[in-house]
Amino acid sequence: MTALLSFLLALAATPAADAAPAAVSPRAQAWWNDIATLADDRMEGRMTGAPGYLRAADYVERRFRAEGLAPAGEHGGYRQSVAFVQQIVDQTNSRAALTDGAGSTPLRVGEDLLVGAGGGPRSAHIRAPLVFIGYGLHLPDQGYDDFKGVDLRGRIAVVISGGPAALPGPAKAAARFERARLLGRAGAVGLITLTTPKQVEIPWARQKLLSGQAGMYLADADLRDTPDGFLTASVDPAASERLFEGSGRSFAELSVLAAAGRPAPTFPLARGLEVEIASTRSAVASPNLIAKLEGADPILRAEYVAVSAHLDHLGVGAPINGDRIYNGAMDDASGVASVLDIAHQLKTSGRRPRRSVLFVIVCGEEKGLLGSHYFAVRPTVPAGAVVADLNFDMPLPLWPLKSVTVQGADESTLGTAARTAATELGLRLAPDPLPDRNSFIRTDQFSFVRQGVPALAFKFGFAKGTPEFDIEHAWRADRYHAPSDDVNQPGVFKDEAVKLDTYVADLLVRIADAQERPQWLPTSIFRHYGDR
Repeated sequence: MTALLSFLLALAATPAADAAPAAVSPRAQAWWNDIATLADDRMEGRMTGAPGYLRAADYVERRFRAEGLAPAGEHGGYRQSVAFVQQIVDQTNSRAALTDGAGSTPLRVGEDLLVGAGGGPRSAHIRAPLVFIGYGLHLPDQGYDDFKGVDLRGRIAVVISGGPAALPGPAKAAARFERARLLGRAGAVGLITLTTPKQVEIPWARQKLLSGQAGMYLADADLRDTPDGFLTASVDPAASERLFEGSGRSFAELSVLAAAGRPAPTFPLARGLEVEIASTRSAVASPNLIAKLEGADPILRAEYVAVSAHLDHLGVGAPINGDRIYNGAMDDASGVASVLDIAHQLKTSGRRPRRSVLFVIVCGEEKGLLGSHYFAVRPTVPAGAVVADLNFDMPLPLWPLKSVTVQGADESTLGTAARTAATELGLRLAPDPLPDRNSFIRTDQFSFVRQGVPALAFKFGFAKGTPEFDIEHAWRADRYHAPSDDVNQPGVFKDEAVKLDTYVADLLVRIADAQERPQWLPTSIFRHYGDR
């Protein structure tokens, strides 16, 4: 057991309980104090580039300074400025209709259909035939390709959530991330996603409220994944059947296939879609924040292990129960607080790892991993110097920590270190119980993965059919991307949260002290990113 681990275990030790304890340790209280500041109403939900976000960035920078961390941003400071274009789609004043030889049937934008605001500038008018391409997964190396034999030129692709159970979750997740880019390359002009009733994560009523918020895309067109003018939209599960009228197929039938994890067919739909989009755009700048703890080894200190989280949330939006501030306490003030906690433990342990440690707090995660993508492509340290990323995004400490879901553990040699560190703490690694949720591609470590950097993300472990599963499901249904994700929510296990920090800190030191850089496994779907 490392000296650092012994030090952290002593700090984190607290009796596990079946209910959130009334009293917390000083370390856990410090973690919660950071959350309370970042999720305070004065931060106005930390929308990327907004005044509340900039106030939160000022706080993080002060905390970096208080910990004695060296700046690692631009121009000798802690910040990296990222230029965005903010796009607001006026759902109310946009129009859409399903078209066929008999005429057109209106779809209510903002009610039946929601037009995405991120990715790139939207075309004002699109009229195109629809083609259903199953799950929209292009995985020829795995023997599955929904694109094969489909003429996508000038068409809008329609896809359903899920994927064949025989395909590994990471492969499906990676294919979903690349989908819009590949569709654009194949000549498609848009993408409509349909969610089956059993896979709804955020109730449609709340999705409608969120649809009026601003989307963003990077001002530098070279860094965008979605083609300019490309339509992205989603349809209410209750209205999705209308897209299949006249096709000989039904949304209900396809939902049954998706629920069973069976392959889905591809076929042209009898109807097309015409959309008139009203939108406005404006320039926005927002900072990432980067600090470092220099390594002790005179050679390996030129390499970095990054630990990351996102500072932004959803800002001020449509009211729910009279509250308009989307505070984002768990999503992801909790992750930022954990990064700050780990920084403090490393600084006070009296021992520096061999490699340097980079503390990366990014903007624009809620807009499509944009801040982390910008940093990963244009790092403020020498290109190729980051050897691994360990990311916190909404780990959800809502029960005692007994297992950890370490996303990415089966993709690189980081998994061996993750299992060893877990064993020493009496933890076990739990598989992702919901692989079709695409969690690994929806958080910032994936921006590092796309640049060939092995990475991990951490969640409190749970399994289907357990009380923890029900707690997590209820939290997402009631608080995820809602104003109720604030510091007044009950049931947060603060001391258990810093136990997870202890685990990640020990893992970080193991990686930083190892002689060899982490490597992708030959079996990983992501190894081709490393080939770049």
